[in-house]
Amino acid sequence: MTAYDAHRPPSPADLDACVHCGFCLPACPTYVLGGEEMDSPRGRIVLMAAAHETDVLSEAMATHWDRCLGCLACVTACPSGVAYDRLIADARPQLERNRPRPRRQRLVRSAAFGTLTHRGRLRALAPLARLGAGLGARRLGRRLPDGSTLGAVLRLTPRARPRARVASMTSAAGERRGRAALLSGCVQGAYFSGVNAATAGVLAAEGWDVLRLDRPGCCGALHLHSGAEEEGLARMRELIEASEHADVVVANAAGCGSAMKEAHRLLADDPAWSDRAASFSARVRDVTELLAAVEPRAPRGPVPLRAAYHDACHLAHGQGLRAEPRLVLSRIPGLELVEPAERDLCCGSAGLYNLLEPATAAALGRRKAAALLATGADAIVAANPGCTLQLETYFEEAGRPLRVLHPVELLQQSLRAADATVNRRRPETQ
Repeated sequence: MTAYDAHRPPSPADLDACVHCGFCLPACPTYVLGGEEMDSPRGRIVLMAAAHETDVLSEAMATHWDRCLGCLACVTACPSGVAYDRLIADARPQLERNRPRPRRQRLVRSAAFGTLTHRGRLRALAPLARLGAGLGARRLGRRLPDGSTLGAVLRLTPRARPRARVASMTSAAGERRGRAALLSGCVQGAYFSGVNAATAGVLAAEGWDVLRLDRPGCCGALHLHSGAEEEGLARMRELIEASEHADVVVANAAGCGSAMKEAHRLLADDPAWSDRAASFSARVRDVTELLAAVEPRAPRGPVPLRAAYHDACHLAHGQGLRAEPRLVLSRIPGLELVEPAERDLCCGSAGLYNLLEPATAAALGRRKAAALLATGADAIVAANPGCTLQLETYFEEAGRPLRVLHPVELLQQSLRAADATVNRRRPETQ
């Protein structure tokens, strides 16, 4: 007897690896907030194991699996090496296939997938978002209850940012290191085009030809994170095909990179795609990972700034990249990097989580914002667009709207500062 279908249910071997020691409890955001056992990783594992011995995925299973942010801090904390990342990734699609959701949940998810995973639609909505922000949409959102989906949508209205153009091909400066494919992305491409432009510019300065990938508009990470496996893998296949001629596939959004590195596992049982997916995952690099692995060529100029580094969960826990972004930032003269308290605690963004579970996301957003503000930093560094939107929302609520910058934006500033120094000196040497 089992409530799961035959397509990749949570592995009994992975479930049995959990010895219920409790090391995951202080690492789990939902347990830290509420102290409820079923809202801890080991509690959710108990429910996953129980589903192997019944014929129905229960309401309790749906509730507590939905409450998981998928931040994967428990994977880092677990001394037994429990693959909770695989377990939750396999449990959620089972829920979507085998337990009908209430109508309201279906509508919210459909609306989120129908907008946030389509770059063109997001760009079309940008003028409306700017108008709404000007008319006080974020202030109105803060007046609505934390559990309100509408309130979350209004609070998270993106700040206006200049639109940056990224060439279809940016040629390497100096000796060529290879060809890098850069996914424009959905939220990143629509609202954070400056990050894409900085990524292309920095990589080109360091010796890579950078090919801009406009299709697919979404890598599938938001779908996969929420259990919509079929839709997510369709986009992942499209991305694999589009990037097969590149030496490396560069991610500059932590959630996207984490999902892209899992393509080999998610498509392992697809004979037509398993080998292609394995090759793809092996070539995926976060931009800071790629830059940290080589000696810098382009001169760095000073960026006098005190900045707090925020560990995006899917960079630190999903990809195991902590030292790499810090190393890249340490190469910038004048930059002082400070660390916040509770640096491993999720900010509450987590893909679509701040729309699907807005009350918990708001509590985590405020807690993370307070920890970052307590550092006394002048700006925050974060490598994921969802984190950026979440942090900006709760900095503004706290009355301290700090800038949130991607590491490559600081690198771009540093390279420009070096160029400016050279240009000032050049007339003196003529």
